[in-house]
Amino acid sequence: MALPWTDAAWLAQAHSWIDGQLAGLGLMRTGEIEQPHVEVWSTVLRVPTATGPVWFKANHGPLAHEAALVTLLAQRVPDLVDPLLAADLDRGWLLMADAGERLRELVPVERSLDRWHHALDQVARISLALEDDVDALLAMGVPDLRLDVLTVSYDALMTEIDAEPRSRKAIDQVTRLTEQLASYGIRESIQHDDLHDGQVFVRAGRHRVMDWGDACVSHPFFVLSVALEGQLAWGLDDVEGSLDTASFRDTFLAPYAAAYPHLSHADLVETARIATRLGWAARAVNGHVPEDPQRTQQRLQMFVDGRVGD
Repeated sequence: MALPWTDAAWLAQAHSWIDGQLAGLGLMRTGEIEQPHVEVWSTVLRVPTATGPVWFKANHGPLAHEAALVTLLAQRVPDLVDPLLAADLDRGWLLMADAGERLRELVPVERSLDRWHHALDQVARISLALEDDVDALLAMGVPDLRLDVLTVSYDALMTEIDAEPRSRKAIDQVTRLTEQLASYGIRESIQHDDLHDGQVFVRAGRHRVMDWGDACVSHPFFVLSVALEGQLAWGLDDVEGSLDTASFRDTFLAPYAAAYPHLSHADLVETARIATRLGWAARAVNGHVPEDPQRTQQRLQMFVDGRVGD
């Protein structure tokens, strides 16, 4: 399909907006704007300036709320999320300072996954901080994947993709696991939903979780599906199941242990276990892109083939 991101007229508009924002910030562009990222759902432009690169991002309609979301995150947790340099909330455009190096490049050099503890602690604290903002999040267009609508959303996805029988039959599992998860009483909030090594950045020793375009309002523990099973369990050498992720899970759970003192560690571990399984169903729904059906099938397979609650 034709992408607007590579259209000359669209790029001219984006470049003009960028230059106008830079002028207002007292920054000067020192070279040509590059376009290192082009996907159906978004594009990213690299903008060289005298003080280092800044980054422009544009999302397609379903993800256009990211600019408003990041603005809210920076207000609620300024110690964890940096404010945008500029934003056009109507068009879903963001201008961001450079966040540093990605874990994707750092981990192979350092031969250590320890930096993941920072990221998991941060996403837990961010979700806790926004528990009272659910209505505002939904109003700005953040997708609703809360437990009481997940079964209906999963069923709609089955129809849309004409899913195989195993995935269709698993709708009963979605209902059962949502009920189990709800019984622990963890409040739903913002959830990143795509926490992998390309989303965590390090600059001057400071860690930042970036790219909130796929975030949704859901059970906050769903973030563990991608982070633990999709990423950390593969270890340093990309071997499936080669790493025990319990210590990383416990880092994520620590802020929740403080916020929900009536829940025992065993309760929180069981909640995480159920959510890690069910989170793949939510990820399949929330991350479905018709142009990329294979990823949806992979996520459904992760859910259907799980063992939690069997």
